[in-house]
Amino acid sequence: MPADEAPLIPAATVVVLRDHADGGVEALMLRRNTKLDFAGGMWVFPGGRVDEADRIGLDPENAEGAARRAAVREAQEEAGISVAADDLVWFSHWTPPPISPKRFGTWFFATTSPSADPLITIDGGEIHDHAWMRPVDAMARRDAHEIELSPPTWITLEELARHPDSQTALRAFGAREPEHFATRIVVDGEQVLAVYDGDAAYESGDLDAAGGRHRLAMAGDGWHYQRDGWGR
Repeated sequence: MPADEAPLIPAATVVVLRDHADGGVEALMLRRNTKLDFAGGMWVFPGGRVDEADRIGLDPENAEGAARRAAVREAQEEAGISVAADDLVWFSHWTPPPISPKRFGTWFFATTSPSADPLITIDGGEIHDHAWMRPVDAMARRDAHEIELSPPTWITLEELARHPDSQTALRAFGAREPEHFATRIVVDGEQVLAVYDGDAAYESGDLDAAGGRHRLAMAGDGWHYQRDGWGR
């Protein structure tokens, strides 16, 4: 690891899903305090770093078990919502680019809401608002500059938008191996792109190179996820 690369901090996120009345899924999202150093003002899924207490009684190599405990704890602390560790479906892991000043290696889990309309409780400190959002609505609001999202949140919403209901989404997540996203950033003029494994520019940084595409273009006119074989 280069001397100037921030260490990777283990973290976990839980995407709590329920079915929307008009079809499709919606996810519980929280707005972080704008004054926070990390992801201040962004709309996120409940989550946070893995604490030492999350590792008590576990084999030191059981990183997934500790991440599951962290996801359960953070859902309760940030939103007052109870989810079960055994019900969580691990579907992705995200590593930020080396240039990030603070780097959280984050496990993404998904589960269904414990009820159709659970009581959500936020503390007004770290979390300032909450909402159940359909993926397409959240992405449209970001492109309208009404809310802020991070690339992992956007790409997760892109995948959720492909499913007609929460159970179908969870079955799809559980039927495949979890995806690992190690982000690399490429700047092209005024446009910033997050590039992932499978993209021809992932190693070279050449956005015009022939080959595969797996990138999130964060342009001024909107964000656009490009991935071979992707569509909805």
